Amino acid sequence: MKDTKCSKCNGIEFAEGTDFMPIKPLEKKFSMGSNKIYTFCLNCGEVVSIRIEDPSKFK
Repeated sequence: MKDTKCSKCNGIEFAEGTDFMPIKPLEKKFSMGSNKIYTFCLNCGEVVSIRIEDPSKFK
């Protein structure tokens, strides 16, 4: 995340990770879903972004 500062500690170093717990569409009970990708501050751990790895699985 270029030119981004953490709103909690003003840190400028970030990393990405996942918890490997897929998010699934409510109307598709047997869907495999898609992983959540977290972007977080390496200084304080504040999560600055959560995104879905493959949003096309929700179409």
